[in-house]
Amino acid sequence: MLARLKDIYDKSIIPNLKQKLSYKNKHQVPKIEKIILNMGLGEDASDGKKLQSCLNDLSMIAGQKAVVTKFKKSISNFKTRKGSSAGVKVTLRSTRMYEFIDRLINIALPRVKDFRGLKETGVDKSGNYSFGIKEHIIFPEINFDKVDKIRGLDITIVTTSVNKNATLELLKEFNFPIKAKKQ
Repeated sequence: MLARLKDIYDKSIIPNLKQKLSYKNKHQVPKIEKIILNMGLGEDASDGKKLQSCLNDLSMIAGQKAVVTKFKKSISNFKTRKGSSAGVKVTLRSTRMYEFIDRLINIALPRVKDFRGLKETGVDKSGNYSFGIKEHIIFPEINFDKVDKIRGLDITIVTTSVNKNATLELLKEFNFPIKAKKQ
């Protein structure tokens, strides 16, 4: 079954962006390739129960099994050992990606306390957009009573865009609540 946002992207967002960005071909229009959800654990990474709890929470949020990330180097100042657990992550593509965007925009972000919108400065040189969420419990899949600790979550949206303006226009077409910079 085709995701609702994928259908909207094909039928209305592509023509709108093609006109706004003055592209000649629909294949020039930027699209979202993948979404990466990352939860760093810090001190809790060495505790097996807390690590499993984070794995379960992130898997529930994404609808796909999360994996444990490991440190690549030992750094004594940060008290890290090579090969030990650093956090958990999930990479979403295609249908699950569009379903996650739909839930994020329509359900999760409106539940953020004192939410004033996402900043435009989250776009990097490659056209990818990153932002953080302070409480992972804003997602309806998470049972608040079973959470041992409220954790943060980083979300990176990887696009095929070549510049910041095109990325921001794409996200605004998907109804991301991006607030404009103050002049």
